[in-house]
Amino acid sequence: MSGNPAPLALITGGFRRVGAAIAIELARAGYALALHGRSDLTPEPALADVLAAQRTNWHGFAADLADADAPQALVDSVTAHFGRAPDLLVNNASLFDYDDWQTMSADMLHQHFAVNLFAPMLLTRAIVAGAGAGATPAIVQIIDQRVRNPNGDQLSYTLSKQALAESIRTLARAFGARARVNGVAPGLTLATSDYDGAQMARLAARMPLNRLSDPGDIARAVRYLAQEPAITGQLLFVDGGAHMLSLERDFVFMDKQDQA
Repeated sequence: MSGNPAPLALITGGFRRVGAAIAIELARAGYALALHGRSDLTPEPALADVLAAQRTNWHGFAADLADADAPQALVDSVTAHFGRAPDLLVNNASLFDYDDWQTMSADMLHQHFAVNLFAPMLLTRAIVAGAGAGATPAIVQIIDQRVRNPNGDQLSYTLSKQALAESIRTLARAFGARARVNGVAPGLTLATSDYDGAQMARLAARMPLNRLSDPGDIARAVRYLAQEPAITGQLLFVDGGAHMLSLERDFVFMDKQDQA
């Protein structure tokens, strides 16, 4: 095969849920994929099907992003395997545990900031430092709509995502033409077992667009920011308009069906 190689994307948390949807979108766009997981490196079925159908050049990499040495080691492993540095980094992996102002602790803050802020920063630094002459890698940080109108739930998580959101413009200025840095802020996207269908419908009806975001929405936004060469320093909310609302609690606590 002749011509330039496929662009290479590193996606943290790329085997499951929203990360898998991003991987599917990028595979269909012709990217080679370095997919990160903490330990399990088996693609979920829909992703496995697309990787096979597209004949995507991909490989899985295990790393615990709470380990301060893991980001550089991960980028080194990806570069060694593919023989080149990634053109795109999607910082999707995150820690999401519950605390509030009463239960917040130094340990909870450290855990969330280690995974949700320090790891993305160190991965970003490694990608930009390893880029070849004339290359302009794209960085897309996955944030959360709650950074615009926060409430008191999942406080350590929220603070870490607020810091990551604020880093976007700062890093975009710091890197200049060496890298583009942008972000995507989803709303409630994939329900867990804590939700039921009726609650999801009521939550969707609260949104300005009368809908929640779905994984494909997030994935297409990532692809757009990855491929538009004149965009940097931007945070794109993809959330049905949730960021324009002042919500009193996290989604999981809202619009529960009253019990008779």
